[in-house]
Amino acid sequence: MLYDAYEMQRSLLTGASTMANIGAGWLNNPINPFGYSHMGPIMASALQVFAHASAPRGKPEFGLTTTEVNGREVAVTEEIVLRRPFGQLKRFRREGVKGGPKLLIVAPMSGHYATLLRGTVERMLPGHDVYITDWRDAKCVPLEDGRFDLEDYVDYLIEFLDHIGSQPGEKRAHMLAVCQPSVPALAAACMMSADQHPARPRTLTMMGGPVDTREAPTEVNTVATQRPFEWFQRNVIATVPYLYPGAGRKVYPGFLQLAGFMAMNLGNHLASHWGMFRHLVEGDGESADATMKFYEEYRSVCDMTEEFYLQTIDVVFQRHALPKGEMMHRGRKVDPGAITDIALLAIEGERDDISGLGQTKAALTIAKNLPKDQKRYYMAKSVGHYGIFNGSKWRDKIAPVVEQWIAAHEPAKSNVVPLKAA
Repeated sequence: MLYDAYEMQRSLLTGASTMANIGAGWLNNPINPFGYSHMGPIMASALQVFAHASAPRGKPEFGLTTTEVNGREVAVTEEIVLRRPFGQLKRFRREGVKGGPKLLIVAPMSGHYATLLRGTVERMLPGHDVYITDWRDAKCVPLEDGRFDLEDYVDYLIEFLDHIGSQPGEKRAHMLAVCQPSVPALAAACMMSADQHPARPRTLTMMGGPVDTREAPTEVNTVATQRPFEWFQRNVIATVPYLYPGAGRKVYPGFLQLAGFMAMNLGNHLASHWGMFRHLVEGDGESADATMKFYEEYRSVCDMTEEFYLQTIDVVFQRHALPKGEMMHRGRKVDPGAITDIALLAIEGERDDISGLGQTKAALTIAKNLPKDQKRYYMAKSVGHYGIFNGSKWRDKIAPVVEQWIAAHEPAKSNVVPLKAA
């Protein structure tokens, strides 16, 4: 019933959004005399804000068509190199460029699409052969494609790294996990190290990840631990309605995830929309567009499978299985002590209100058999959660640290080389 009620509301709001857009366009029409009145711009701006907030959204595009390599602009094309039911491995191919460290960026499966990391990809593209995990919306995966849980997530990462390693060049890529996937990425590194897998990553960078949520618990951690596991089963799991390919699948809906994120910082979101309204009234379309662009991405959400969400609540937030040495994968213990030659970089934001200080750094402690010179910690001052992987501080302060870490553990022959024109 929860999902059906949401779909009914979404249908109603879609119509209301369309009408609001029409109304705003009519008020902004230069031949409409009311648009020149005192109330005209105010009413038009209010309708635009409402229309934007209530509009339906699908999966956004990365839209990265060019990058700059060694001072020249080169074309970028997206390429799906491996498809699986719940996610695909996407590569950003730089036309006319070879070499550069292979980098797998692991996007969160936490209600948003991989395009949330558009800024991360864009910044790393000039010097790296970039791949990303492009997860599917669970409501679009038919029931016959099976289930997907935390163990499957780890398997996907191992398979993706193996596929990248099977390509020409060095077998070992680098892995960059943003937020939630720090745990499965570290688990994958543990399992591949224990097996001495030839495609195990050279480095693993974890940014703002909940490796040990006992350190500096945030409101996210509190929500996940103040209620028993059964509460989540009963109250946040819904059934995908018949109009989607995944009809009948049990999911944690993206709209609930978004509602939770919005509620955590409701005051800031209200202030942002008030600012958008004022910019529109004042005719400052550029500032209003910047806010709209952010919320276009922020409100584009997808569903997670029931089993993945509940297992994450249990393993990561309630039992702290990985840092306690109790996490299992396919009947085998996930042992951070198995990591001996994967260099680890932990990055945290000083003002991160989702993964508190120390939660990601814990990965360096539990990898007890990794030499100290293969570990590094970086705390980004005055940076919140999203600032770790997007924005000016990511581009100017944090990304150079990641680049240097990768370069320090990459064979010299992998430098980027622009190909000569035929």
